[in-house]
Amino acid sequence: MPKETFVIAGLGNPGRQYEHTRHNAGFDTLAVIGRRLGVLPGKKQLQGLTGEYVTPDKRVILCMPLTYMNLSGECLSALLRFYDVKPDHLLVIYDDIDLPLGRIRVRKNGSAGTHNGMRSIVSCLGTQDFPRVRVGTGAKPEGWDLADWVLSGYTSAEDRALMNEAFDTAASAALDWLEAGIQHAMNTYNAVKP
Repeated sequence: MPKETFVIAGLGNPGRQYEHTRHNAGFDTLAVIGRRLGVLPGKKQLQGLTGEYVTPDKRVILCMPLTYMNLSGECLSALLRFYDVKPDHLLVIYDDIDLPLGRIRVRKNGSAGTHNGMRSIVSCLGTQDFPRVRVGTGAKPEGWDLADWVLSGYTSAEDRALMNEAFDTAASAALDWLEAGIQHAMNTYNAVKP
């Protein structure tokens, strides 16, 4: 029997200047997943970095799109076509300024909202019916430009510790989705408070 293929994608911007900024919460979470599975995305493929993890019944592709956030859909749509993966076998992890710092939210589907990376994915896939894990990075303070806020780092040791915990929780939610399905992941992780 052929293995089912799943894709877990973490969104962010490539380049040292963007490391560990709010917009790279997806990359940071994917790094945790990679460490847990012993597979770090390192293969350049279809405008992304990928890594492959295989179980007796599943093949799991971890992906970090290298297109920059606003074109994330170009990488992921090509990857899904290449591996013949249906959208419901794609899990996208990304930052969300509408959630409090460190809070995560698992969803079965939904609109892209104001997130340009998700807008790109929905546009390129032609559907919003794919699961996602949103990682809360906190609301933009008054007087801040939105782009400056999402491209900023965490300002205190407490905030960094809270986010590291969030990346860990989001990674657990992603792996739970893989093992037990989206409803189980939602029931288990949406109640977790930082």
